[in-house]
Amino acid sequence: MMKAVLGLEDGTVIKGTGFGAEGTACGELVFTTQFTGYEEALTDPSYKGQLLMFTYPLIGNYGVSGERFQSDNIHAEGLVVREACKNPSHYKSTRTIHKFLEDEGKVGIEGVDTRALTIKTREHGNLRAALITGSDDGEEAVEMARNFPRITDQELISLVTCKEAYTIPGQKGAWKGSGKPKHAVVIDLGIKRNILNCLNRRGIDLTVVPATATPSEIESYDPDLLFVSNGPGDPEMATDAINAVKAFAGTVPVCGICFGHQIISLAMGARTYKLKFGHRGGNQPVKDLVEHKVYISSQNHGFATDADSLEGTGLYVTHINANDGTVEGVAHKDLDIFSVQFHPEAQAGPMDTEKVFFDRVVKSLGGEL
Repeated sequence: MMKAVLGLEDGTVIKGTGFGAEGTACGELVFTTQFTGYEEALTDPSYKGQLLMFTYPLIGNYGVSGERFQSDNIHAEGLVVREACKNPSHYKSTRTIHKFLEDEGKVGIEGVDTRALTIKTREHGNLRAALITGSDDGEEAVEMARNFPRITDQELISLVTCKEAYTIPGQKGAWKGSGKPKHAVVIDLGIKRNILNCLNRRGIDLTVVPATATPSEIESYDPDLLFVSNGPGDPEMATDAINAVKAFAGTVPVCGICFGHQIISLAMGARTYKLKFGHRGGNQPVKDLVEHKVYISSQNHGFATDADSLEGTGLYVTHINANDGTVEGVAHKDLDIFSVQFHPEAQAGPMDTEKVFFDRVVKSLGGEL
């Protein structure tokens, strides 16, 4: 058994059993309420810079198949759980979650009272934390946590965006509508694979560009639509993407998901702010104010659009979180611009919000459903 300790910036020390690699990791400690989908969550680039804690007590019970990865690697800095299953049971499993973290060089800790730690987070907000495996030196862990930069002071996008542009042809025969399939330029701020899959399945040709792409570079691809992806950190750091949205607003349809939603809001003149502990999980209720429906959605975000700042921007609220009333979607009164804070591609409903959002993308491109 490997020693492990989790230290928080407020001085809290939690000792447990380490798994995965031996080493250290620092980041903002965040919790997710999902009880499946740990492969998707760990490989979601939006978790860059964060230690991921699951509120569900048993993680890894169906092993790791690799079929649900949202990127090539684990992006969460470390994993905090009550129990990490050593003997998974699933016919597609190729390795345990212990081996997965070890192969990726990531640290994990189990034996943690995640319920108590989640309550602390809800009361005090997300705290900086340090996870050490191979040692139980609590003082060192607390000191590391206190010296680690806050998420608002970190530039994380460059660590998860693609290095150069690449293309993905739309699924052959899937495009419905007059003329040839339409072409979308996707700004990659740490995009999840399933977003690309949802666009691809609808026959849309894609050019994925780095987060630093300039308006002239994007224009050279002759886009029919501009799509802004999810990603990690503070949306105000995404200055290049904000400028791109400003440049194309009103010339082609512009849409986005999660981080992309926040960037679109900023580009149109609204403000964003950091939530106390964010929304992360597969059971977040979202109310559609246009269709008067409620969806159960998957979410992963720590920032939100300020509803009061929308006045004068042309944007209006289309969706709200049914728990706390925060903005979950916006659209423009006059321009073809829309975005959602939740993740429709994650199929938490299991597929209700996927159709709602991506059907609108197809309509914006002039396609048929």
